[in-house]
Amino acid sequence: MLITRECDYAVRIVRALAGGEKLCVNQICEKEDLTPAFVYKILKKLEKKEIVKSFRGSNGGYALKKSLGELTLLDVYLAVEPDFYMIECMNPDKACVHNQSDSSCKVHRELYRIQKQLAKELSVHSIKEIMEMD
Repeated sequence: MLITRECDYAVRIVRALAGGEKLCVNQICEKEDLTPAFVYKILKKLEKKEIVKSFRGSNGGYALKKSLGELTLLDVYLAVEPDFYMIECMNPDKACVHNQSDSSCKVHRELYRIQKQLAKELSVHSIKEIMEMD
């Protein structure tokens, strides 16, 4: 599971919207020190996964569609990186050139175990719980 800059920015966008108010892209960028072009791209992905909702028009902007109590880090990461694999050969749709038989290599199996554990850990706490931690 590669946690990309896009994943990091997606969490920062959710954090900017955590107050419940509707914000325009410039307000999100200002709160989280992000660039508008990147934020627009990520917001489209978050909207597609129904994490945020958009409002059109002169009073437009974005707000969270799901509550912080419903969202985990894994939810946000998967919204922007659906192929969320530690390394490329972990993707079941792509064959690893080093796996010549039906069984995966030992390194692949260990990375798969670690990836499953990481996914589990990223789902332990809601974003709300994380933001309330001391």
